[in-house]
Amino acid sequence: MYLQDFDVIVVGGGHAGCEAALAAARMGLKTLLLTINLDTIGQMSCNPSVGGLGKSQLVFEVDALGGEIGYNTDKTGIGFRMLNTRKGPAVWSLRAQVDRRKYRDEMRRVLGIQKNLCWSQEMVTEILITNCKLQNAKCKVMGVRTQTGREYLSKFVILTTGTFLSGLAHIGLRHFLAGRMGEPPSNELSECLRKLGFKLGRLKTGTSPRIDGKTIDFSVLGVQPPDERPSHFSYRTKDFNPKQVPCYITHTNKKTHEIIIKNLDRSPLYQGIIKGTGVRYCPSIEDKIVRFGDKHSHQIFVEPDGLDVDEYYLNGVSTSLPEDVQLDILHSIKGLENSEPIRPGYGIEYDFVYPTQLYPTLETKNVKNLYLAGQINGTTGYEEAAAQGMMAGINAALKIMGKEPFILKRTEAYIGVLIDDLVTKGTNEPYRMFTGRAEHRLILRQDNAAERLMKYGVKFGLVDKKAYKELEKKEKKVLQTVEDLKKKSVNPKDINPLLKKCNSKEIKSSTTLFHILKRPEVKYRDIARFMMPLEEDIQIKVEICVKYDGYIKREEESVKRMEALENKKIPKSIDYSKVTGISNEAKEKFSEIRPITLGQASRIPGIRPTDISVLLISLKKMGIK
Repeated sequence: MYLQDFDVIVVGGGHAGCEAALAAARMGLKTLLLTINLDTIGQMSCNPSVGGLGKSQLVFEVDALGGEIGYNTDKTGIGFRMLNTRKGPAVWSLRAQVDRRKYRDEMRRVLGIQKNLCWSQEMVTEILITNCKLQNAKCKVMGVRTQTGREYLSKFVILTTGTFLSGLAHIGLRHFLAGRMGEPPSNELSECLRKLGFKLGRLKTGTSPRIDGKTIDFSVLGVQPPDERPSHFSYRTKDFNPKQVPCYITHTNKKTHEIIIKNLDRSPLYQGIIKGTGVRYCPSIEDKIVRFGDKHSHQIFVEPDGLDVDEYYLNGVSTSLPEDVQLDILHSIKGLENSEPIRPGYGIEYDFVYPTQLYPTLETKNVKNLYLAGQINGTTGYEEAAAQGMMAGINAALKIMGKEPFILKRTEAYIGVLIDDLVTKGTNEPYRMFTGRAEHRLILRQDNAAERLMKYGVKFGLVDKKAYKELEKKEKKVLQTVEDLKKKSVNPKDINPLLKKCNSKEIKSSTTLFHILKRPEVKYRDIARFMMPLEEDIQIKVEICVKYDGYIKREEESVKRMEALENKKIPKSIDYSKVTGISNEAKEKFSEIRPITLGQASRIPGIRPTDISVLLISLKKMGIK
């Protein structure tokens, strides 16, 4: 038995684990990362991409706090595209194809050189606890025990186990124990969590086949080129000029669908072998064909795995069908008729902890100083995992330092929406972030993540103060430019030729450039000759401020109205059974969730406005203003 003391132990080396370990170490804590395989730290188990709709906002926010996922993507990305540019800036989303191997190697390098951080290749089988009295929540972490019998001591532990808790992989009617293809599951840790009083559920996800690029007929595929002038994720990225390659597009067809329907009797999903709930918004190819029987074709993205490998991921063909059926499916698709798979697609089931058993800090209610982050909380996606890992690492560090916890509100960040949804509403299916989940997405854009959150990164010592000063200078320039546009008027003679060129209605009298720029068809570059020259990123921010001025102000007013409830704290010691006037259902749900604010209490499913009103009156009687 080997004993060693650490400030924080992080279990798991995926996207959540990497961010948690880096955050804790960078905040000055002696941190240990334990993972089953040190060679797969930062592994992209599914498609080789970062960002996308609703997810890029999380990446920008993690970066603004001092996290690594965005910066690493900029360094290892091989194709960047801005999505939704035909819509408003609230839903613009950057997505990057990434060199899978280089991303993993670079993340491993960053962790390897990080001060205060060490690692070990170990499978954790047990959470060590002390003073365990589950009835009154006095159970505390004291470390972990590994498969080899080693014990590592720490008063703070962060679990980021991904799909490894009792992982079971499926290919056809065959199934085998795995946390990921080729890696063992963590069964004993699941059982340990159950013994500690946690309620666990079962989820399912899957991956697509990867095929040999030399066997693809690219000449008949559609081409999806990257942006010619690509954007990047991190404020730390300078002189951005990556080598980029395209993705390709093909489609399923009638023959593909017939093959799938014919072989549903060999599908573990449709034979009831898979018990876990799958990802509703990213179904397997067999699930798509059954659920959307009226569709004769489904789009497939053929995505490169890297610059130095001839391997492609088929985004849109996630499957757990047998390998021979997978091959028939591939050979029925245009451009893939002669393709050879390198790795088969497979489904995987795993245990997760119902996230309503967590506080908004991601600390568990059952066991003090135990934090959970990533897929163990019922989420899916690298970005969701990284965001939770970042928050768990920061909060563990703050608690060790005796400082106030860090909880982002729904009105502050997508991260706030993500965590509030999990701990307040819970989930029975893999949770995926969408822009539609954020009520205030117009003010929670990816382009202003740094303005919203970098101050916290500086406060925690995770962001360089020089970077924040540069940000403040840019903010001042944006605001000053907006004010200058309001003051600067142009006469019809000077502006009408330009308006005509932009297919915009001509003016009859002098008008401010502010009102000219509010027109959808007019860009800042069109009126730039009337103003001081600006960098392109500042031009974009100025445009957004001007074009959405009224909407943003209304959104900000709505946020202020919500703050009354969000700022109303609820003491942890409150006994809801003794609060008269609220329904029994509300008493049960309040006691289970233990909301920390009246705002959080109001979002618990099934809670009525009258319950909130009565609770507010009770808090006033208790002298809580």
